[in-house]
Amino acid sequence: QVQLVESGGGLVQAGGSLRLSCAASGSRVNLNRMGWYRQDPGKQRDLVAVFANDGTTVYAESVKGRFTISKDIVKNTVYLQMNSLKPEDAALYYCKFRGSTNDYWGRGTQVTVSS
Repeated sequence: QVQLVESGGGLVQAGGSLRLSCAASGSRVNLNRMGWYRQDPGKQRDLVAVFANDGTTVYAESVKGRFTISKDIVKNTVYLQMNSLKPEDAALYYCKFRGSTNDYWGRGTQVTVSS
């Protein structure tokens, strides 16, 4: 079983920065199978940034150049550094682990961006 706990969300002014963290525990977790998604109420959950299986990174077009996904193997944690935040970045941010048979999600952390 895998547990994911996100943190670091909050309220920030447009143009500001936040760093989200996702701590993984439980069964052995390959951080190259983790990523960040976000969801607005009533909308689908969209990819923000993920590690591909080979460790490369994939970003949504809307966040390229502003967001950076990274990982700390010692801490078993994945991060999302978000710079130059825009009001449209406001959402509930989730991390996900792509398991061999199941996907695991955290409960999310809320990001609010004021204009």
